[in-house]
Amino acid sequence: MIVTVTINPAIDRIISVDRLAFEDRAYINSTRESAGGRGINASCVIHSFGGETLAVVTSGGPTGKRLAKYLEHYGFPASLVPIRNSIRTNLTITDKQGLTVNLNEAGPELSAAEVARFERVLRSKLEGAAWLMLCGSLPQGVPPASFYAKLIALARRKNVKTLLHTGGDALSHGIEARPTVVTPNQHEAERLLGRMLLTRTHFLEAAERIRGMGPESVVLSLGSRGAVGAFAEGLVEAVPPPIDAVSPIGSGDALAAAYTWALARGATCTDALRWGVAAGTASARLAGMQFATLAQTTQIYNQVEVRIPD
Repeated sequence: MIVTVTINPAIDRIISVDRLAFEDRAYINSTRESAGGRGINASCVIHSFGGETLAVVTSGGPTGKRLAKYLEHYGFPASLVPIRNSIRTNLTITDKQGLTVNLNEAGPELSAAEVARFERVLRSKLEGAAWLMLCGSLPQGVPPASFYAKLIALARRKNVKTLLHTGGDALSHGIEARPTVVTPNQHEAERLLGRMLLTRTHFLEAAERIRGMGPESVVLSLGSRGAVGAFAEGLVEAVPPPIDAVSPIGSGDALAAAYTWALARGATCTDALRWGVAAGTASARLAGMQFATLAQTTQIYNQVEVRIPD
């Protein structure tokens, strides 16, 4: 079982337009809504790959009711923790060339009692779990200095491995709790390290430096350039084949999910990295918020090049 956490879920509204251009109109081709949040996305990928997953999610207000209805059709179990305020709505606009604009709300404010209730529910769901994926931003009222760190410590006591898939203060504080894996993207790594990452050497150095901050392993996601893994065995690069990217939305979530799914099946860190890059790349070829199937991912997996830096 892979348990995912999404304490700041959303209704994701995806608008596809003919083209995005500064100071020019765009025409809407399609609009769709779905249950959103990094942990929910990860559970979608794991479930579609045949893995066992449970999503632990907050839900409140009219948007929370819509979220619950969407989740009913996803095929995997979800544990909804009620909160008083409405969950957020996020807007994504994307065009045929893959240009994307993300407009995310900050999310509701949670009370201390609601945060404590979420922690109690999650604690009860970790029995028998192999992995806990801690995903996404933290809404108001959730202390960034301690929330993910507390859950990482809880999972460690239960012999559950942890993957931290977040950014900002939640990443900088959570990483100190020594999760099993952290999966920042390039921008999150830049904010964490306080420097721009522009070259291959920068990426390799950044992955090593982040691993030195506490986690056992680091997967630095680099979009179309693949990913760098910093493991106990050393550095590894996974380079995908060139593709025509249609929508990169959620590709990082697909990478983190497939990486965890592969490790849970007994893969090595290097092979899991290859699966993660394949899932992210295959998902980027799809329009809107869609995730590649296992068959689509396998096709790309066979083309991902693994390199060991000198």
